[in-house]
Amino acid sequence: QLQLVETGGGPAQAGDSLTLSCEASGSAFSSYAMAWFRQAPGREREFVASISWSGETTYYADSLKGRFTISRENAKKMVYLRMNALKPEDTAVYSCAAALAFAARLRVDSSVEYWGQGTQVTVSS
Repeated sequence: QLQLVETGGGPAQAGDSLTLSCEASGSAFSSYAMAWFRQAPGREREFVASISWSGETTYYADSLKGRFTISRENAKKMVYLRMNALKPEDTAVYSCAAALAFAARLRVDSSVEYWGQGTQVTVSS
């Protein structure tokens, strides 16, 4: 089992950069593909990015490619989401997710086995 705790959210201005962190506890973290999802008020949860267990393969929502970067440090049991050039429409609760699956499968939330509690990101113009 994994427990996931996100940190790093908060208020930001449009154009700012922010890095979210997800710390995992539990065994076999390096076996899990990891992902970030987000949910804006009144909207469905959406996929942001996923990364394979090794960190070699990543996937991004098409609309976020080039602005967001997912990475991981298995030795520290950490996953990160670097968000650049933030926009007000990036305002959402960002949640870390994990599954014993290929990173490609983790692009849909039905594949998620473990969720973090989420961290709020609010971007003002």
